[in-house]
Amino acid sequence: MLNEKTDPRRVLVVGGTSGIGAAIGAAFVAAGDAVTITGATPDEVAAARDEPALAGASLAPLDVRDGAAVEALIGGLESLDVLVNCAGVIRRGAEHDPTVFAQVVDINLVGTMRCCSSARPLLAQRRGCIVNTASMLSFFGGGLVPGYSASKGGIAQLTKSLAIAFAADGIRVNAIAPGWIATPLTQALQDDPARAAPILARTPMGRWGTPEDIAGPVLFLASTGARFVTGVVLPVDGGYLIA
Repeated sequence: MLNEKTDPRRVLVVGGTSGIGAAIGAAFVAAGDAVTITGATPDEVAAARDEPALAGASLAPLDVRDGAAVEALIGGLESLDVLVNCAGVIRRGAEHDPTVFAQVVDINLVGTMRCCSSARPLLAQRRGCIVNTASMLSFFGGGLVPGYSASKGGIAQLTKSLAIAFAADGIRVNAIAPGWIATPLTQALQDDPARAAPILARTPMGRWGTPEDIAGPVLFLASTGARFVTGVVLPVDGGYLIA
């Protein structure tokens, strides 16, 4: 079995209170793992507490820009088998302002590095793994989102670099690169026929992805079935990149 284990794994999903992160967290809960999920604000955490699929998870607020808070939360865990980094923001149109650009990179890229670095000692004890969240914009640019694109390109290179650096500790580091997924982050695109039509026309599978479409590949990358897989940025995009 891909996910064979003798006791529940300890899983941390950073940025898992909504969208793709919530679907990933729910999938780990359904698999019988002991899951901690973070949201950027107390309000996000409070809303997630009402989600039935997350009822078995522990929830806590975490601002990934706050290095001390990241270290405190992760350091306070008894053990850790899997870290999934999903925290991210996008500021379409505003990211040409260098201040906004830096804010987006700080959350999406530096925040991921903060979590990976803080989790390394615990993951090493369990020979655990990390799954980061890249993007289609890890592979090509986005004129309205230079900060988001730069951060997601950085996630791809960070994933490869940490896969090399952490291998001696027995830690695997991979990433998923979601395609066009129907979440609040892409709602503006979904609602604009002029922008949605070209996306669907280029996607061979002919539809928007769902957050649940991403959860399965993440569970695979975190499973024993992927024990010899590291440094991979896996597109989950309905074929968009090959079209």
